[in-house]
Amino acid sequence: MPADHDRRRIAFIFPIFNEEENIELLHRTVDEVIEPLAGKYDFSFLYIDDGSRDHSMDILTALSRRDDRVTVIELSRNFGHQMAVTAGLDLVEADAAIIMDSDMQDPPRVALELIEKWEEGFDVVYAQRRSRQDSAFKRFTAGAFYWFLRKMASVDIPRNTGDFRLIDRKVVDELRKYREQDRFLRGLVSYIGFKQTAVLFDRDKRHAGVTGYPLRKMLRFAADGILGFSVAPLRMITRLGYLISLLSFLGILYVVGVKLLAPSTAVPGWAFITAAMFFLGGIQIIMLGVLGSYIGRTYSQVQNRPLYGVASVRTGAESSVEERSAAR
Repeated sequence: MPADHDRRRIAFIFPIFNEEENIELLHRTVDEVIEPLAGKYDFSFLYIDDGSRDHSMDILTALSRRDDRVTVIELSRNFGHQMAVTAGLDLVEADAAIIMDSDMQDPPRVALELIEKWEEGFDVVYAQRRSRQDSAFKRFTAGAFYWFLRKMASVDIPRNTGDFRLIDRKVVDELRKYREQDRFLRGLVSYIGFKQTAVLFDRDKRHAGVTGYPLRKMLRFAADGILGFSVAPLRMITRLGYLISLLSFLGILYVVGVKLLAPSTAVPGWAFITAAMFFLGGIQIIMLGVLGSYIGRTYSQVQNRPLYGVASVRTGAESSVEERSAAR
């Protein structure tokens, strides 16, 4: 059905990585949810395949042929979830974009509440988890991360939020100016401001497949959030240096006092010296590691490499595949 250009446009952005078991259900469910608003808005769907190794791309290609509202962006390799979402934001053409994961943990019905808040005049409407059906370990680590991030970050990043949110067109345009290599999009959205509000929801279980964020990636993602929006680790190094200097000074006073007041109780301190050397050596290595993390991020940024590469774009309105070698 041709788009009515007098109506506002809303685009859904779905990053895809090995989601062959979820794509059909996701598209069907979202389509059913937005059906009551079909006469008010023009909806479109952007699926960004982030180098999937299963049959996700075949399913997406077939979907784009059936539904002319669907655009499939195939990245040239796996660049990661945040880069896939960035590619969607760079290429989306709509008055608002709704970012949603593809594993059905973000309930599509919540999109109606996001749109409702957008209609009230908010530029960013983020879905905030009231509860989540994850393992105890996952809930604990997520809670610890958001607590630590709130303490460390220089901007207020809402607790228990992911990338599930609605973003107005002017916010999308602003986000396109930020080209960090180590991306933490929810932090960037908080950083740029505009009128923001929350919609509470209960997160569902993953429908099928396995998470794209194992512990290793979660730790790296947490580091991106902390290092990208805080210099507190650098300040902590200085404070730790002062603390160690104070402890060393107190240790010197203790040794001098024993020598002067009770020399008979003095014992050669080889064990103490050895432990102190290892302790200080470990502290120095940690300090170098923190400094190296910041230097490494600076190095990646000054290389000025493209954030991602696009292999092809498939749309239902085209009978052929538009191949693109451009990278953004």
